[in-house]
Amino acid sequence: MKTVRIAAAQTPEFRNDIGTALACLREFAARAEAEGARLLCFPEGFLQGYLLDEAPARHAALDLSLPEFEVVLQQFPKTGPTIVVGMIEAADSRLFNTALVVSQGKVVGSYRKVHLLGGERIFDVGHQQSVFEVDGLRFGINICYDTNFPEAARRVAELGASLIVCSANNMMPRQTAEIFRDVHNTSRGERCRETGLWLISSDVTGERNGRVAWGPTAVLNPEGQVVAQLPLERPGLLVFDVTAAG
Repeated sequence: MKTVRIAAAQTPEFRNDIGTALACLREFAARAEAEGARLLCFPEGFLQGYLLDEAPARHAALDLSLPEFEVVLQQFPKTGPTIVVGMIEAADSRLFNTALVVSQGKVVGSYRKVHLLGGERIFDVGHQQSVFEVDGLRFGINICYDTNFPEAARRVAELGASLIVCSANNMMPRQTAEIFRDVHNTSRGERCRETGLWLISSDVTGERNGRVAWGPTAVLNPEGQVVAQLPLERPGLLVFDVTAAG
């Protein structure tokens, strides 16, 4: 069994400020590269913010086929780890809550969130799961609420992956955040035990208009145990070595 070094960024939340989000992405990517990470995960909706009102979301959305997106893509690092980053995607007049996979400055694929919360009505449901590979480590993606559904993790396992990459944004009203503070890893641990997969999550942290996000950004092993986690409430980079099957 070989090991592959993976990483996850716990970041502030950026809203309608792609330039600052990209600067943050490059900073974390440089840190991850310096530590030898081959895969780096960012939170849900990282590039434009987790926007749920249709007008600002549609204004901020990026169509992967248009030149405007190419301008953004050119600002991604050309070296270092493969990056999984949340974004709002526009396609054929529809909006998707998407995780983009970028390697060496090129898009190698994406995943559109399948299980949407009630407040995510502006988004269309994704219907396709893909598996990606970094140095022999095969991974699939779940976005935040997806991890509450066994079939989401099971589909990743059926495609031959050994790792779930979970982009999340748990910026919630403070009272709700208190209730769910220790629940996220519990449900994700269930998915690991059911499938035998590793999981790495990336979340935002900070406060906004009475809402708070603590994380967690963590690594769970196939037994569902938290084997590494960043301190809550502080930005940081989590780095961990996982085994790649085969």
